Amino acid sequence: MKKVLVLGAGKIGRIVSVMLHETGDYAVTLADANGQMLEVCAPDGAAKLVKVDVTDEAALREVASGHDAILSTCPFYLNVAIARVARDIGASYFDVTEDVETTRAIREISKGADGAFVPQCGLAPGFISIAAHDLFKRFDKVRSLRLRVGALPQNPTNRLKYNLTWSTDGLINEYLNPCEAIHKGKRIEVLPLEGYERFTLDGTEYEAFNTSGGVGALCDMLDGKLDSLDYKTVRYPGHQEILKILIEDLALGQRPELLKDIFEKSLPITSQDVIVIFADAVGERDGYLCEENFIRKVHGTKIGLRQWSAIQVTTSAGLCAVMDMVLTGTLPGKGYIQQEQVALNDFLANRFGRYYQHSS
Repeated sequence: MKKVLVLGAGKIGRIVSVMLHETGDYAVTLADANGQMLEVCAPDGAAKLVKVDVTDEAALREVASGHDAILSTCPFYLNVAIARVARDIGASYFDVTEDVETTRAIREISKGADGAFVPQCGLAPGFISIAAHDLFKRFDKVRSLRLRVGALPQNPTNRLKYNLTWSTDGLINEYLNPCEAIHKGKRIEVLPLEGYERFTLDGTEYEAFNTSGGVGALCDMLDGKLDSLDYKTVRYPGHQEILKILIEDLALGQRPELLKDIFEKSLPITSQDVIVIFADAVGERDGYLCEENFIRKVHGTKIGLRQWSAIQVTTSAGLCAVMDMVLTGTLPGKGYIQQEQVALNDFLANRFGRYYQHSS
């Protein structure tokens, strides 16, 4: 039985521990600095619960010793230190970060390591890159790749038409940081909240705009290999305009801690959400200009003793599936691994990846 350490007992860490426990193949330790968070997870009975401050590398190293893999569901700014500990003890490392600089630092740490290092294993970045790369490989020459992902409330009631569904730190990071794209065959940076567009899917109208981190390593891999590539977050119409008022007109983009406080005290959490995934490719095949897309709408589901939200299911399924593929030999067990190295069919066939088959 493989031993796995899950760091962070929040929205994602808790369901990850349950998912892994349900297989019967993993002995799970769930660790957090917050004892109250661990108490909330106790009724699940899915993991050994340990209190540890991940910023104390010596203490973390002691807790992590003997584990085959470390899965971080912590905020992105903690992951570099966690990755160093994983390297020190020879464990494989996985996270769900959207932060570009953190991912680059982890890639450096992975050089010469005994285990596999796989950042960005969630939904976006993560699964969307797997689906996009699969589309890319179906063409002789690709002109454009468009990636659109949104975690949305099923029944929005406020003017933002949004509820908190995951990390507020990660959300604000996406709204404030520069975004990677490919334009006219060259890799560029574009501004967050720009590139506004609207589209309709299954009779529902959405808006989309640039956000940071969702494209993962695709721009590195496909630089010079296609004309254009972009990633945009999906929301209901009206969301982006209010964000620009808050972040630009009221200058809350310069005060992210205040923006976080406003979001967390004003926007309720909901488990009644839906994940919208849309990837579109245009290119040449057998001399013809063709277009293909990949579409999913994923809802929450029951795992173990309770119902989980769609963002929890998709994020944790991405993390668990890639880890499972490494530890069972489907993916390399050593060195740095990009999401684009994961075959879409292998992912969807995985016991955790199958959660992405739920669509409507």
